[in-house]
Amino acid sequence: MPIRIVLADDHTMVLQGLELLLRQEPDFQVLACCRNGDETLRAVRQYRPDILILDLAMPGKDGLAVLRELHHEELPTRVVLLTAALDEDDTLEALRLGVGGVVLKEMTVPLLIQCVRKVHAGDLWLEKRSISRALDKMLRREAGAREMAKVLTPREIEVIRLVANGMRNKEIAQRLAISEGTVKIHLHRSYEKLHVDNRLELLRYAQAKGLV
Repeated sequence: MPIRIVLADDHTMVLQGLELLLRQEPDFQVLACCRNGDETLRAVRQYRPDILILDLAMPGKDGLAVLRELHHEELPTRVVLLTAALDEDDTLEALRLGVGGVVLKEMTVPLLIQCVRKVHAGDLWLEKRSISRALDKMLRREAGAREMAKVLTPREIEVIRLVANGMRNKEIAQRLAISEGTVKIHLHRSYEKLHVDNRLELLRYAQAKGLV
């Protein structure tokens, strides 16, 4: 039985080049070529391919949004993520969503073909540099969270995370369904416990602990 594949990339030349090269493999069958997230989801639902080769950056629903929907629907297709660059947070999210392979576009086509066969066989194929950076960041976050939990309440940590993500007090209040006054109280207590004087110092502390 051939390995049934759906391709998804918003660059026409990349998509056509991949299709041409993969069709030359006797054990590959390319079922569809998609240029955005919505087309990709329709093709996967229709064809139920063995492998989806998915570009991370696409218009509309990007690769991670497509992964989230496939994960939610529990479709059996295994995913190889194809990307020009992958930061730590994207890597962790992709792994959480069950991606089977991560391939950088700078890598050669034979490596992509090898990756597809490995992932189809049930193995993982992960680009070592991205995964190493992602795991380092995850470990820093876990260590930082443990350290902060010794002096801060869960709500104070939650407020700090939102501050570190650039949210203002009003936005934090709306997100957490509390008043702005309560947000200010949480921040004031956090300043005292962490021995920082302002929002900028709090952001630097959060960065040092791997929260952003």
